[in-house]
Amino acid sequence: MPASEDLYVLAPGEGEDESDGWVSPRPIDEAVRAAVADATDLEPDEIDDAESYVDLDEIATLLDGDGEEESLTFAVEDHEVAIDGGGHVTVDPE
Repeated sequence: MPASEDLYVLAPGEGEDESDGWVSPRPIDEAVRAAVADATDLEPDEIDDAESYVDLDEIATLLDGDGEEESLTFAVEDHEVAIDGGGHVTVDPE
């Protein structure tokens, strides 16, 4: 299984909002924690590593474009997190 620090996805940069389109590659754990925290009232340190919620091999396959799926969805603290093949992370705050 790949180490989570070796998997990078795209997330809005620190202090930037999504409307300006600026994104930065971030480690999967950091990106998921930040996206969930931004969409909810949780703090990043209250959210476990991504591998607690999803198989990192599935994310690696998605990001490498080796699978048939265009995105991967999984639950984090009762919120739906989606990662697309381009590495963009989104959260449905439900």
